[in-house]
This record gives sequence, C-alpha cells and structure tokens, in this order.
Amino acid sequence: MKSLEDFLAHIRCLNIKLWLEGESLRYSATKGALSPALRTEIKERKTEIVNFLHKVTPISGTTLPPVQPLSRDEVLPLSFSQQRLWFLHQLEKESAAYHLPTALRLTGVLNIEALEKSLTEIIRRHEILRTTFSMQDGKAVQIIAPVQPMTLQKIDLSLSAEQSAKVQQIFTAEFHRSFELSKGPLLRGTLLQLGEKEHVLLLIMHHIISDGWSRGIFYRELSALYDAFGNGQPSPLSELPIQYIDFAAWQRTFLQGEVLDEQLSYWKKQIDGFTTLDLPTDKIRPPQQTFRGSWHFFSLPKDLTQAIKVLGQQEGVSLFMSLLTAFTILLYRYTGQNDLVIGTAIANRTVPEIEDLIGCFINTLALRTKIESNPNCRELLRRVKQTMLDAYEHQHLPFEKLVEELQLPRDISRSPLFQVMFVLQNAPTRQALQLTGLTLTPLMLDPGTTQFDLSCHMWEEGEELFGLFEYNTDLFEHATIERMQGHFQILLEGIVADPSQPISTLPLLTKTEQGQLLVEWNHTQAEYPQNQCIHQLFEAQVERIPNAIAVTFENHSLSYQQLNQKANQLAHYLQSQGVHADVLVGICVERCLEMVVGLLGILKAGGAYVPLDPTYPQERLAFMLADSRARVLLTQQDLMASLPDSPAQLVCLDKDWERISQESEVNPINAIGSKHLAYVIYTSGSTGKPKGVQIQHRSLSNFLLSLQQNPGLSKQDTLLAVTTISFDIAALELYLPLIVGAKIVLVSHEVATDGLQLLEKLNQAGITVMQATPATWRLLLVAGWKSSHHLKIFVGGEALPQELAHQLLNKSQAVWNLYGPTETTIWSSVFQVGIQEAVQTKGGLESIGHPIANTQIYLLEQYLQPVPIGVSGELHIGGDGLARGYLNRPELTADKFIPHPFSQDSNARLYKTGDLARYLPDGNIEYLGRIDHQVKLRGFRIELGEIEAVLLQHPEVREAVVIIREEQPGDKRLIAYIVPKTQEIMHSTLRHFLKEKLPEYMVPSAFVELEAMPLTPNGKVDRRALPAPGQTQEDHKNFVAPQDKLEQQLANLWEKVLHVHPIGR
Repeated sequence: MKSLEDFLAHIRCLNIKLWLEGESLRYSATKGALSPALRTEIKERKTEIVNFLHKVTPISGTTLPPVQPLSRDEVLPLSFSQQRLWFLHQLEKESAAYHLPTALRLTGVLNIEALEKSLTEIIRRHEILRTTFSMQDGKAVQIIAPVQPMTLQKIDLSLSAEQSAKVQQIFTAEFHRSFELSKGPLLRGTLLQLGEKEHVLLLIMHHIISDGWSRGIFYRELSALYDAFGNGQPSPLSELPIQYIDFAAWQRTFLQGEVLDEQLSYWKKQIDGFTTLDLPTDKIRPPQQTFRGSWHFFSLPKDLTQAIKVLGQQEGVSLFMSLLTAFTILLYRYTGQNDLVIGTAIANRTVPEIEDLIGCFINTLALRTKIESNPNCRELLRRVKQTMLDAYEHQHLPFEKLVEELQLPRDISRSPLFQVMFVLQNAPTRQALQLTGLTLTPLMLDPGTTQFDLSCHMWEEGEELFGLFEYNTDLFEHATIERMQGHFQILLEGIVADPSQPISTLPLLTKTEQGQLLVEWNHTQAEYPQNQCIHQLFEAQVERIPNAIAVTFENHSLSYQQLNQKANQLAHYLQSQGVHADVLVGICVERCLEMVVGLLGILKAGGAYVPLDPTYPQERLAFMLADSRARVLLTQQDLMASLPDSPAQLVCLDKDWERISQESEVNPINAIGSKHLAYVIYTSGSTGKPKGVQIQHRSLSNFLLSLQQNPGLSKQDTLLAVTTISFDIAALELYLPLIVGAKIVLVSHEVATDGLQLLEKLNQAGITVMQATPATWRLLLVAGWKSSHHLKIFVGGEALPQELAHQLLNKSQAVWNLYGPTETTIWSSVFQVGIQEAVQTKGGLESIGHPIANTQIYLLEQYLQPVPIGVSGELHIGGDGLARGYLNRPELTADKFIPHPFSQDSNARLYKTGDLARYLPDGNIEYLGRIDHQVKLRGFRIELGEIEAVLLQHPEVREAVVIIREEQPGDKRLIAYIVPKTQEIMHSTLRHFLKEKLPEYMVPSAFVELEAMPLTPNGKVDRRALPAPGQTQEDHKNFVAPQDKLEQQLANLWEKVLHVHPIGR
C-alpha cells in the first residue's frame, strides 16, 4: 500500500481533487478517472485523509478564504516568492540558478504545427506565462502581455556525428542564456531534430513564472491539446476561473493581522538560536555565494525501497519522513552538529482553486531537528514526524517573509537559514508525459547550476526509489558526493535492519572504507629491538666510532667515547645515590655539554629524567619538583640560588664533578627494561597546573628508529640542536644523532632565540639537519636567510602553514612536517612537503601525512565511530608510542587514554589528542586545529586557522594569529594579530583583502600589529600573552569627530553597544 502522501499525489495525477467541507470529504473527478478500486481505497482511508487535510489546510482553526479574481485594472502585485526571485535577479541578472529546464526526447512522427499551437494555447490559458515584471512607484509589479504565437527555435542535428554532445551543448547554452524579467518572454523553446522520427524538445522557464508542480500541469495540458489539435479538434480544456495573479493578491490580503502573527510566532520560535550547518567541504567557501553545480544520480534497490516503506507503515510515518530522517542522520554524522536546519519544498496548493494553475506557488519550509541524547531511529522518526506535522500546519507563511522578519546576520556566502535541501518529488509529472503517436522520454541533462550547497532530490518509479544529489562544485568534488550518497544508502540499510539502535552506531562506511581507514592506512608494523634502551643504542655507536665527534658546544666538543665515559661516571654516582629503575631525577641546567652528559647519565643509571627549564618561574619549578617527587636534582652552581626549596638531593655537574669523576668509566649495569620510564615531561594543563607525561624506553626507541628511516638520518649528518629539553622534541635532536653516529651542534638559548646568531651558526657549522617550530624558522627568514640547499628541515610543535612550508622548500633540500603530542612520544606522523602536488587546504596548513612505524591514527566522532574521508573527527593515536599515562593523575589518564575500540588486545589504548583532523582522499591527514580553537560566533562555527591562512596570503603579512576575545560578557569579537614583513599595513587594506576571500562573519573586527609574536619557552605562539586591542595609529589618523549634537548622541550610543572608544564619523 502506498503511503498517504504518495496516494494523494497519485490521485492528483488523475485529475481527482479532494477537499474538506466541515468533516465531510468532497471530491471531483473527470469522467472515467475514479475507478471502483480507487473509490474503495478512498473510502477505506477516509479517516487518514481527513486527518491529513485538517493538518495542511486550516490555520488555527480558520478556514481558508476562497481565491477571488482581481480586476486587471488594478496594480498587479508579486507574490512573496516572486518578490524574492525578482530581488535575487536584480543582484545576479546573468545567473541561471533560477531557470527551470525541461528536456524531452520525442520518438515517433511529430506534428510540429500541433505542438506549437498547443504551446501557444497553454500560454493563452495561463497569464503567468506571458507576464513580465517592471517597477511602478518603487515597487515591482506584474504586467500581463497579449497572446503571441509560440514559435520554437528549430535546429537540425540529423547530420551531426556527435548528437548527444551537441544536445548537451545546446541545452547548456539555452539554459544559461539569461532572461530579462522586464521584457520577456520568460518561456522559450527549442526543437532539435535528430532524425526523421527523433526529436528533442527543450523548454526553459524562469522560476518566477513556474515551479515543479506546474510542470506536471503543463505536460497534462500539452498532452490533451496536442491530441485535439492533431486531429483537427478544438481545445477540450475548460477555461480557468482564476489566474496566478489572483493568487498573488489573495496571498497578500490573507497573510495579515492575526493570521500572519500566528504563523510568524511559530516559525520565529522554531528557528530561534539555530546554528548554521557546517558541512565539510573540499574547497574554501567563496566569500560570495556561487551557483555552479552538478548532479550525481543514484537508485535504491527494490528490496531496500520496500523495507523503507514497511518501516514507515510500522511507525506511522510517510515515505518522505522516513527518507528525511535518514538524511538528517547523514548530516549529523558528517558534521557532528546536533541542531540541524534542512530545507524542503512543498507544493503550497492548499486551496482547490489553484491546483490547476501554472505559477510559482512553491514554498520552502525550514525543518529544524534537534538530535539530543543520542536517540534511536524510532525516536528520531517520531521527532521528525512531529516537526513535519507542525510545519504543515504553518506552511502558509512564505519562506521569503520569514527571512525578512528574522533579520539574520548578513552573509552573502551562503543561502539564508539553511544550505541543504531534501525533496521527495510528488509532483504529477511523469504520468502526464503522453503525446499521441509519440514515445516521450525525459532527458536528465545537467544544467551545471545549483541554488544550495547540497540538495537531495528523490522520486519513486515503479518499485524503486531514484534520486540525485545536486551540489555546488565550488565547494565539493564529485568523488566526495559519490561517497556521501553511498553513506546515505548504507544508513538506510542500517535503519531498516534495526531501527532500535542509537543513531550514533548506525553503519555509515562501506566494508572497503572501513578496511582502508582502520587497517590499510594504519599498516605500520615494523620490527625494532624492543629489548634495547636508548643509551644502549648509543653505546653500540661508541663501540663502532669511539673517536668521532658526538657533540659540540661553542668551542668545546666531546667524542662518542668521551661522552660515554662522562655519562658512565655520572650514572655510577647516581646509582650510589639510590637512582634505579623508574626513579625520577630532575635536571635543571643551561644548554651546554654537561646537559647532554646529565641526560645520558640519568638514563644509564636506570632512572628517568624530569627536565626543568631554568627560565621557568620558580613557582612552576617548585610544583614540578614536588609533583614528581624527584629524588635527585642535577643542576649547576650558578643556578642554585634561583632554584626553589626541595627535598631532592642537589648534584652540581660543575661544582661536584671532581667527586663524580672518580667513578668508573665502564658502562654501568642496571635492571631496567623497555617498559621502564625514560623521562617525565611536564606540559600545560587546562587547570593551570602542568601535568607530567610518563614516557617509556620502548616508546622512545620506536620513535627514534622510525625517524632514522623516515625522514632519515645517517652518520654523515650534522644536526643543529636548538630546542629546550623541557620541550619533548629536543629528544630527537639529542638522541637520534647519537644512535646513528651523527654529530650534534648544540647552541645556547640566546643563540636559539636570535635569528642573526642562529643564521650564522647554520651557515658556518656545516649543518645538514635542523628541527624547529614554525616560529623559529620565521626568525631565520626575517634574519635574511638565503638558502641552504644541503639542509633537511624538520618542522613541528605547531601547525605548519603551506605558505611557510613552500618558502622553506625553496631554500632547502627537503622539508618534513612532523606532528604529534607529548603523550604519544614526540612525533606520531610525518609528511614530506612537495613530494605530491601542492593542494590548497581549507585551513591553509600543510598535511601531517601518515603515522610512523608501529603507530595507528584514527579519526573518530564523539561516539568513537570512524568518520569518512573528508569529514573532521578527533584525532586518536594508538601503538607503541603511547605514554604510560600522567604522573599521579589516574582520573585524567583514564579520561585521555581510553580503551582501544578496534583492537583485540584488551589492554590496548588510544590517546584522545583534542585535535581535529580529516583524511584526504590519498590517505594523508589534514590537521584542522584544536577542538578548543573551533569557536562559535553569532551562530556560525569558525575555524580560526582558516582566517589565519588567508591573512598569510597577503604579501605584506609575515605572521598571523586570530583569536576570539570577550572583553564584555556576551560581546565576542574576532581579533587578528599580525607581524608585517616590512612596514605598517593599513587595516582597511587587510579588511578589504579578507572580504574578497572570506564571508563577512569571518572578517576580524580589529587588527593588532606586533613586532613579533609572543612565544612560550618551547617556541610556540603564546596566545594568552597577546595584548588586548587598543586604538591604532591608523585609527587616530582616520578619526573624524562627531560634528553636531545628534552625531555625538549617536556616537555615545554606539560606544556603549560596541565597547569601542571613541567612535566618529
């Protein structure tokens, strides 16, 4: 049995009309249309039909007034939908976004005279088809023209070798040929002759005079008239009692007073506080909405179609509601947003008089669904059903009127309220496609336009459901839409298989995709000596190359043997002080050779080091010493006075060295294994207190041996070490060279933070490898670094802008982008810049590539389901790099190190990074930023990194950081901080530059110029240290004070609203 909506659509196609008179169901039908079987079904479903008509017809119990003819001597107003279409046309007169195409293949002997006569008669019958639009007294009005014969443009393609291509070419040209609404005609036709009995009819109308339902009326009348005129008979169609203009006047008269207030009240309440849909796109959204589009067709199997209908009958919902629910789940799974607004189109023919009229009656409903508490499918079906029934009851308010009343923030980059449509086509079109002696086949020719980001259109033919995804090609690639459609079908299959399951657990990915995301792209297994610790790998190099230089600092150096001997002496001494496996030893020293000796000595003793930066505040150092309960603290005499009080035993590597040097130079014996701790490093905590991350020897060994292979380091290399040991990436700089036989050139903190001194060292010390944060690499660029074509560059610690990556690539041998949190041992993924074709990512950041050896990366949504390619998810990391956890923080460890949902090992864990990322189609990972850097402003979700990326495209901007500041409660503002390349940049120039590339809501309200970005001791941008925006020199220069009392009052008002002082003209 058909759903009620489908049944009503079917009988409308047969020209059977149903309406209510009180509680009585009335009908009218042409002769022979109402068969006994149909009459029986209408009687059986009477209660259902009456209930439905009560929902869609009355407004607060008020019967709709009839539509009355309007005198043609009066001003003929536009309907609300026409008014919006007219306005949009004034903005984009060349746009074809609102052109309605029809393409029919006519097979058989065609009577062209009868066809043109039939078209002319339809134009005569329907005034709207000969209507134009002009301005009178500042308002758009309709002008009805006399009837003119319809003559089709005729093109002979019978001799063309590429007929299909020619048809598409001509269709595209005709479709995109603009209409002039003030001149008309707004309907044009072309007849293509492919052969003696083969034609294609192309009809193009502007949406302002027609809609999808009208197309069915057009076909039905064309069929009746063609048959009559072809046989020399007069028109069999009765005259129309009213016309579209009568409806337009009726609508404006009817929608006033209490009726309008009640409708507006419902929709305002329904839409209040909505969030703009943030559907993941392949391309950066243009600052102004575009309408270039394409189609992707699909069909659902018969058994799935039947199962969807059965579920709908069981749950008491229509086919449309079932499909809309599945589509809502699809968008929820793609965006992670639990508050969605989706548009849908309704015929809006709620009074019998207008059912046979051609015109733009269609209305759009904004359907808002809140997905809270992870409902199951049945529950969500009920929510969607209620939303639909409420919307039907308030369907008379034109969407255009709602948009006008809501006064939404201006955003020309997307359509208002919603950007995604879902439509189930019930319009009686295909049943009406009949012309005597001809076989008519609709041609689905892609016009190359779209009105929205994404629209899903579906229809039923026979026992199958068909559909197409219409998408904006300036936002999406075809492959993405193809995957999305596949996910839609898998969701539908999951829903009908078990509608009781929560929507978060519904299957979304194909088995091939699951295998790719979970297995293939995580196939990183590699052998490495798990029973060896770092200092043992170093000792092996000592045996091979004892006299080679291991490390230099300023004018001093140590060979591998000398470094090993000194570290051994310290290790023996520490063992005598009670240091053994998992005993924590603090190390607070300046950058020098003794620092390297100290680190190796601690490891060789069997202990784990806790790095303490001498530049840290004493309070922070005190907390770290107390929290770690370090038994011993290695330091230097000059630093002792600045150290906090601590029960740790102090060992001065300079003052106490005479005593230490009496210990044995032989490698010490200890009982540590790969699962014992190598170091505990403190990172910033959200509570303001740092947290200690415990890293084991096995994790460090796996990391270093993996990086030895890729990006690669050999004994011929010389690495410039610039990073403080309190930043875990220093472990790569100090240990990777030592386990491969390379040389370390160590520089002081002063050199590492001074671009000119660092550049001098880079140029003079034969450096082949250097690792640093983006901020440090920019220091070198500012210092005038020309090139080092023998240099291999490692960049990490912060997101790498593509702009900076390509600057570095032009000056070096190779650039590697490295990503990883401290909790998974330094770097977890690597990417070589420039190996693949450069693609501009949405956030303007370089890819972070693939996981390193014995590491797995999963991008998961909040319920730990893998997200599809292109969809953002939280980045989770598993494998041998995972830390033991946080020191003395079992609750936080349990929260961040979760059970591995895809592992057979019950002890396996994943680390939740708090980073957003997405897979690119080639398997590389695109970093999107921190979850806590994704902000919401005036209903829009904003990625701050996307704004930063665009700012960096400006030729005069060297560095850019964007944050949200809330100086006054509820007053959130985007602030951009920039470091110019040479001189002061006019803020108005920057604002104009951004407006050309970003939507208005993403343009910062203030710009702050800095000489340099504030940095943390680890070399990252310190966002907390960014100053509040004040009035700039440019603001003072351009300021013009209010000129009279009224202007001063207005300025005072705006100063209070905006919290900006002063405000001038």
